[in-house]
Amino acid sequence: MPQVDLLIIGAGPTGLYAAYYAGFRGLSVAVVDSLPELGGQITAMYPEKAILDVAGFPTIKGRDLVAGLVSQADTARPQYFLERTAESLTHEGERVIVGLDDGTRIDAGAVLITAGIGKFSPRQLPAGAEWVGRGVEFFVPSFAPYHGKDVVIVGGGDSAFDWAQHLEPMAKSVTLVHRRDAFRAHERTVAAVRDSSVEIITKAQISAMRGNGQVDEVEITVDGQDPIVRPAQAVVAALGFIADLGALQTWGLTTDKRHIVVDTSMRTNLERVFAAGDITEYPGKVRLIAVGFGEAATAVNNAAVVIDPSAHVFPGHSSEG
Repeated sequence: MPQVDLLIIGAGPTGLYAAYYAGFRGLSVAVVDSLPELGGQITAMYPEKAILDVAGFPTIKGRDLVAGLVSQADTARPQYFLERTAESLTHEGERVIVGLDDGTRIDAGAVLITAGIGKFSPRQLPAGAEWVGRGVEFFVPSFAPYHGKDVVIVGGGDSAFDWAQHLEPMAKSVTLVHRRDAFRAHERTVAAVRDSSVEIITKAQISAMRGNGQVDEVEITVDGQDPIVRPAQAVVAALGFIADLGALQTWGLTTDKRHIVVDTSMRTNLERVFAAGDITEYPGKVRLIAVGFGEAATAVNNAAVVIDPSAHVFPGHSSEG
């Protein structure tokens, strides 16, 4: 049974930074993630996305941020358990035992949960689910396939507007369709898309898709109007996720049904179990990558004292000579 000081569940940006910081505190660390690659949702869905809210980088592509975080985490020599899901958690004295879906059991002094908060929701899937993989996609891991194409994007959140902004210079045309006239995206990005050549159609939904083997056009139904048709050799359904804590819901964690409730030290209600990143909830919570980094450091520093009572929560400044 692998034995480590700190087990991190989730290998997204927050988890990778936590792995580095655990090594910085002299802790041995293991990281579990259900995905086959490090980087969480950024690697799986947004590697080309420009990230604008990480300190020190006016803009940085998702894949470049992940590469830097992996390199940084490597200094801690973490054990990675990828394509594995944490299913059970039990306490044995002053140790926490986490069981994975492949039968592996990991013995840790403390656990830090930095997992994602959801799974893809098909509830808003545009009419014509049979077109998935034949022009209809849910994510944009690479911009190259969209060069010179008419692209229709469905959604009104950050991903929809980010992809519209990035695809507009290279696509033949970009149309964004949203069922409401209010958006959940960052105001700056919405303004940039409005000022571009992107056509924004609100109070609308895709009612039909047509083509010969591959989607070639979509029919859009607008509230109170006759349907309109737009060319579309590619449709991106940027429909987001629904909250789903999975097996974590069976561990006895205090949640608000969508997130894990933590205190100011990132402690959960379970002994020796901490959480950081998007999965957490507390008054004033802001879900940004930058915030997740700070929460990771807070969690690791407080976990260090739980693992070794002679340690100090404050590690000292890294710049001190």
